[in-house]
Amino acid sequence: MGARTPVSSGGADGYRLPVAAVDSQGRPGEALVPRAGEIAWPVRSGAVPLLADGFIARPESAPALGVDLVPGAVVVLVPGWVGVKASRDWLESCGKTQLAVSCAESLWQSGGVDLLVWIAATSRASVLSGYVEAAAAAMGTELSGSAESVAARFVGWLSETSRRWLVVLSHLSAAADLDGLWPAGPAGRVLITTANSATVSAGYRARVLPVGAFGPDEALTYLTGRLSADAGQRLGAADLAAELDCEPLALAQASAAVASSGESCRDYLNCFTGRREQLAGPPAAAVTWTFSAEQAGRLAPDGSTQAVLALAALLDGQGIPGSVFTSSATARYLAGDGAVRPADPERAWGALLILERTGLLAIDSAATPPIVRMSAVVQAAVRTAMASGTLDRVAVAASGALLEVWPADDRKAWPASGLRSCAASLQRAAGDLLWADGCRPLLFRAGQSLDSAGLTGPAVAYWAELAAVSGRVLGPDHPDTLVAGHRQADAYLTAARTAEGVSWLQWVLADQARALGPDHPGAVVAKRDFGHALVATKQFGDALTILDGAASDYERIRGVDHPDTLGTRDELADAYRAAGQPADAIRLYRRTLADRERIQGPQHPDTMTARQKLADAYLADGRLKDALAQYKRVLADRERVLGPDHLDTIRACGNLASADHSAGRMASAVRYYEQASAGYERILGPEHPDTLACRANLAHAYYAVGRLTDATTLLRETVARCERALPPGDSLTRAVRESLANIAGDGSARG
Repeated sequence: MGARTPVSSGGADGYRLPVAAVDSQGRPGEALVPRAGEIAWPVRSGAVPLLADGFIARPESAPALGVDLVPGAVVVLVPGWVGVKASRDWLESCGKTQLAVSCAESLWQSGGVDLLVWIAATSRASVLSGYVEAAAAAMGTELSGSAESVAARFVGWLSETSRRWLVVLSHLSAAADLDGLWPAGPAGRVLITTANSATVSAGYRARVLPVGAFGPDEALTYLTGRLSADAGQRLGAADLAAELDCEPLALAQASAAVASSGESCRDYLNCFTGRREQLAGPPAAAVTWTFSAEQAGRLAPDGSTQAVLALAALLDGQGIPGSVFTSSATARYLAGDGAVRPADPERAWGALLILERTGLLAIDSAATPPIVRMSAVVQAAVRTAMASGTLDRVAVAASGALLEVWPADDRKAWPASGLRSCAASLQRAAGDLLWADGCRPLLFRAGQSLDSAGLTGPAVAYWAELAAVSGRVLGPDHPDTLVAGHRQADAYLTAARTAEGVSWLQWVLADQARALGPDHPGAVVAKRDFGHALVATKQFGDALTILDGAASDYERIRGVDHPDTLGTRDELADAYRAAGQPADAIRLYRRTLADRERIQGPQHPDTMTARQKLADAYLADGRLKDALAQYKRVLADRERVLGPDHLDTIRACGNLASADHSAGRMASAVRYYEQASAGYERILGPEHPDTLACRANLAHAYYAVGRLTDATTLLRETVARCERALPPGDSLTRAVRESLANIAGDGSARG
């Protein structure tokens, strides 16, 4: 036929790609998985804080965000205090977040934005988690690969979409947390709150707007509005507002304390003035929080409010999952040492409600689980005021509570992201106290959460820090140090930093063999992982030696039929195949398949996977007849056990089609490609990468049997779907365009 041969995009046979999709850099894996169906616009992502009770507009003292926050603009809200000589720490709570909430909700309610994204940007991990959640909501995607790649795609989408969007980055800690992920686009607005204007580089061309105290009239309006239920409590309100220097946080705490008592503003003012003089005149909020804490103690004389306040002070005030406070660990903590029975979980929640009533924290009960928020400066004050020895006990309780409520599925944005941030806050506050009895399980759980959420960059940094601290506190040969080092090596490999991963695994292998003995399970695992890493870096000779040793070790220690032995032998076979030695791979795959059939049965999932690998090795060795026989058996077994609509069955159908294509059995290849394509479209949707890749494979099969019109039509439709569903520059889109150009001779297909 006259048309040119389809151009390969990296698959072994023309465009017959492996079933796994590719990410934005062309690496294997499903970085984004488009969902079937239309997105219901407008869309919200992230937990926007509630407007505080008594919130008022601030035309006198706050910037007019409606004027500055126009499409294409970046606006930064920072503390702005004029003529203040005292410590500025307390003055960071100036109402920035509430102004951002008001602006965001106003745009949302008026229909001014199609997409509202709220991110508590306290760390790189928090930013990435927020972007991943937003990508799922706005682009119809789910994460099953690197969070960095998903976030980059989302930021790219923001730069090109015509949808009107607002991204709020609340409490941005460092400009570096946005490296490569700065949201921008002509249809979008970016609103940032931060404690320091230097956090945002001038290179972003942001408009920095200072936010300071209320104006005098605003302060009085706010204070009297909060005390509207009892006119008698408003006596002396003007004098109190002035004495509080119109500080938003001080006014919120003072009004809450007055409202929850039988006193008036004048009574509060008399007490406040005396205590402020005793403390040598600090900012007003540095005094008002103490009155709120005392009022909470009077409302709950059993001491529960002080205990719960101390617990909250160690966690991330931007969002603490409420389930932490109702956990059994918190109940035991409230009951105290030596208690026969733990406290009722409702006791902690009752204490939280009192703390909210007295202005020390806020609760968003609409979220699941509820979200508890607390000012960072109040948290710092509570930690400073803790009695000697209290921090240790509270830190242990907080660690246990976080671990207890941590969900198994870390891909869900909430509460996993909040728990990670809370664990990080606890580490900063407690320091080495968490290492008194070795590395606490919470610290390993937090790192595993970063791993499973695809937060590869933060995971590398986390495990490196954990390994360093463990080595310093526990010693280099402590089992926890060795485990942390192993996790660090795994994180490097996951982040495609293979050279560093191999180096760390070599260190782990040597240390574990020395500290634990060469036959310890941990040492054998390290040997196996080291061999796997050597395969990734194409050091096949060393890899084969190491993996062969690991397989022998497992066989000696665990026995020939143990799953670890079979799994390591499979890894050795994989290494032989990767090294271009399919005959050796076939020998091992056949042995493993026979063992799994004997031990687990012919239709066990592991057995079917072993048969699939044997078929792949046969195909790589050119033994097409043997490969086809195994592929057919895999498909039949999966259909029988899993059913025709299971993804593993559909993938087996696609693999058989590819093998038929390689063998020149084109009628059979077309039939199975059509079956697989229909299955992918039915189960995953028409714009999933697997569906698109299978359609391209089917088009090539049509071309091979002379159905040029069908091939061209199918490729044109697939290009259109790729351009609609995948980000600009995606490698799959480029490959399908190239194939269309080669088959149809259509130069315009190159775009």
